[in-house]
Amino acid sequence: MSDSNIDSSEIEGLSDEIDSPDEENSSDTTNWADSGNSGSEICTIPVEDWVENLSVGPNSFESTEDVPLPSRLVDQVIGQDAASIVVRKAAEQRRHVILMGDPGTGKSMLARSMTEFLPKEQMEDILVYRNPEDENEPKVRTVPAGRGDRIIKERKAAIRQQRERTNKTLLFILIFVGAALVAATISTGDILTLLFGGFILAFGYFFLRSRLSAADENNIPKLLVKHERGDDVPFVDATGALAGALLGDVRHDPFQSGADLATPAHERVEPGSIHRAHYGVLYIDEINMLRMEEQQALLTAMQEKALPISGRSERSSGALTKTEPVPSDFILVAAGNLDSMERMHPALRSRIRGYGYEVYVNTTMDDTDANRRRLIRFIAQEVKNEMKKKSGKPIPHFNRAAVGLVLKEAQRRAGRRGKLTLRLRELGGLVRVAGDLAAEEDAPLVTPDHITRARIIAKPLEQQIADRYIERQNEYAMLVNSGARVGRVNGLAVLGADSGLSDFSGIVLPVEALVTPAQGRNGAVYATGGLSELAKESVTNINAVVKKLTGKDIADYDIHVQFPGTHGVDGDSASITMATAIISAFEDLPIDQNLAMTGSLSVRGEVLPIGGVTAKIEAAAKSGITRIIVPRTNMRDVLIDEKYQSMVDVIAVDSLDEVLEHALIQSEEKDSLVDRLSKVVDKLTSIPDKSPV
Repeated sequence: MSDSNIDSSEIEGLSDEIDSPDEENSSDTTNWADSGNSGSEICTIPVEDWVENLSVGPNSFESTEDVPLPSRLVDQVIGQDAASIVVRKAAEQRRHVILMGDPGTGKSMLARSMTEFLPKEQMEDILVYRNPEDENEPKVRTVPAGRGDRIIKERKAAIRQQRERTNKTLLFILIFVGAALVAATISTGDILTLLFGGFILAFGYFFLRSRLSAADENNIPKLLVKHERGDDVPFVDATGALAGALLGDVRHDPFQSGADLATPAHERVEPGSIHRAHYGVLYIDEINMLRMEEQQALLTAMQEKALPISGRSERSSGALTKTEPVPSDFILVAAGNLDSMERMHPALRSRIRGYGYEVYVNTTMDDTDANRRRLIRFIAQEVKNEMKKKSGKPIPHFNRAAVGLVLKEAQRRAGRRGKLTLRLRELGGLVRVAGDLAAEEDAPLVTPDHITRARIIAKPLEQQIADRYIERQNEYAMLVNSGARVGRVNGLAVLGADSGLSDFSGIVLPVEALVTPAQGRNGAVYATGGLSELAKESVTNINAVVKKLTGKDIADYDIHVQFPGTHGVDGDSASITMATAIISAFEDLPIDQNLAMTGSLSVRGEVLPIGGVTAKIEAAAKSGITRIIVPRTNMRDVLIDEKYQSMVDVIAVDSLDEVLEHALIQSEEKDSLVDRLSKVVDKLTSIPDKSPV
């Protein structure tokens, strides 16, 4: 089967099948999340008002305790409708799957839900037997689930009976020979003969008894994989497993000094995750962490549906042992992010693409009525899971107002208006911290106060670093948020952009520029602050814009750009900041310091969108800056906290001339500069009347 693409009609048809509960699960509780306005329209009602009017059946919604929870895992997955369809089809057809996407978006739950569609009747026990012809090549047999344990019990019972009969026979022989020895001693009167013969007789008795018993025990098979009838289909998480744990191993025998003292080879065989996942699901997150040799062995197991177990350590006595092929007919679910694809074995990926599916999971979902309900159900699921813990205090349910704050946080972390985050692991962390605070106070329900405090406690490391950075700036007067200066601009940046976290942390990044006559034959650009290659390229683009604007040959000048107090500047979101600083230095025009900006800049002078705009605006507000310039295309992504909304004025711009219009202090020189630049931008962005010949 080739890499499968599911069209929209197929998704709609199958989604009805998935979302509709079974007969036994068709109570009024199962479809609560879809009982409201389940269309695709974005819900524009503020979450506070929406939650106030929410109901659960005929009753009003008071807390998450009122929320019904589905029993099937596939129904508990949120926002991954297309992926749920794919994994169900993969389970029914026994296809392998690659799940790629950001952490905490439900990949492991999707994989686990596949076990609900696999038949339990196929499950088998795997036994390994002693091979009398070759001790180092144990035999492997499979029996129906639950039969393996009975076989071993029956074999042990038979051996026990045989041992009793053998002991009786040896005891009879001992008594007979002992009587003969006593008679001989009486007739000869030689006591030494009695002592010596008695010693030999006792030694022979215990020696024969131990040898016969050991021989019997060596014939008892070992149960490698055990199931009981009616057990759930196995789901084996092999994330981070070493070669022996993944593929099986043969333990070293420290007493193997000879055939008589050695532990039988079949007793030292240990199953791997691929064998324990037989007829089930093998889940491996960050598949790229496996070595190429292990991925090759995994591919072999997938192709052959069996893999022998051998010793993984060359210095161990187990290296001499290799079993017959052990069944490993599993469904592989390989997970990771896009970087994982680079280090994935090409043949392994080709195998999955050719006979399975590849899925890129969602990071956000539409902010609809149904999806809001699903997030509320997620909160209730987290509370229920915490109540099942065997240690610690269970967390209470969330009241209506607290649920509203969690939904607002989901909107904020999505980073786009009209979206809700699907990084549910991080959102679940906020839920648990708020629950811990409520449990500590013995509160009956989690309230908005607990959510507010939890947001402070549960700050990611990046945000803690950013807060301390802002504090250090204020302490050492590194941050200037008033007055006017030439060649200095307050830029905005984020920490944690590549950390896999949804909650960006903003910082204020001052940029200073100085223009001097060239010291050499040609001018150069000197940028300090540990700029990345992308940031250095953005400096080159800025030079093109400056040259077009000023009309000056920049080859006659040295341009110095500095990021004071920082190191490791990445990306191009500081492009308009650097351009403004350089132009200010060229033209000797002061810049308003009660202003910060962020945005990428094209060579045409257009301001392009950037990421983490909300976090950047909030960082400026924390620093006392009241005016922030952002790309106009990012305005729909601005979801700042209520406490910052009255503190800042967000200015949307489309081009560099608009940036300078707001950033530079009013003067005739400024007006002339902005007018010239606007003409340059217009020329560069204008569409020609006819196509070039």
